[in-house]
Amino acid sequence: MTLPVPDEARAALDAAGRLPDAELDIASVALQFARVDAPDLDWREAASRLTAIARAAVQAATADPEADAGDLERRRAVLAEVLHGTFGLAGDGETYDDLANANLIRVLDRGRGLPVALGILWLHAAEAAGWGAHGVDFPGHFLVALEGPRGQVLVDVFAGGTALAAPALRALLKRVEGEAAELRPGLLRPMARRDVLLRLQNNIKLRRLRAGSVETALACTADMLRLAPDAAALWREAGLMNQRLDRIGAALICLDRFLELVPEGEAAARIRALTVELRQRLN
Repeated sequence: MTLPVPDEARAALDAAGRLPDAELDIASVALQFARVDAPDLDWREAASRLTAIARAAVQAATADPEADAGDLERRRAVLAEVLHGTFGLAGDGETYDDLANANLIRVLDRGRGLPVALGILWLHAAEAAGWGAHGVDFPGHFLVALEGPRGQVLVDVFAGGTALAAPALRALLKRVEGEAAELRPGLLRPMARRDVLLRLQNNIKLRRLRAGSVETALACTADMLRLAPDAAALWREAGLMNQRLDRIGAALICLDRFLELVPEGEAAARIRALTVELRQRLN
């Protein structure tokens, strides 16, 4: 029996949630999230485009010996040409908050997306080419780092794949945090693949909450938990959203799971007090 698209995609997310981070196919998992979000769209066409991007990246890498030997500037230029040149991808600065910008199927169809959605496609292409790369959770702006034998180069995928040296990073940070902000240790820490995918979905969750749709934000959070079943913060959020919807039993299940993962500390004390109050409401 063939499962409906959302059920099939959610089963794939459940399977991905059991994998170690290094074994996650980041673009394929993002595609499953997109299928859940928009089950009527042609996900097979999107999958074909992912294959085409991977094939083009392999061909471009093979044709550029300097890039394949480890020249980071050549690697950046090669991937920028593939993704922003050949496939016409770009950051959507005009309708930035459009939910379509966080749905990989729509991003591939429109050629526009958020930094993290475009970043997933960069990571997909880099992996196909056999080059190391990872996401960077820079304040207010997702970046990609391409890795090489002599370090890394930071790439602003939203701006067409431009390289960012220290002065540009400092200017970007000041735009987000204010003129007093300065570069500091930890800003360029590599992100796990799972965290990149959660950041993608977090954009959808937050936009749904801002629109007042707690129900759909909760559904998004539940799907995120399929990929990251031990993400304590998500269990807490799911519990609080269930509480807002007056689903006390479901709220307690989520909050109890949070307390299993985070049994001590100030946050645990607050949630434990809340569970006592909620149980009293059930009696």
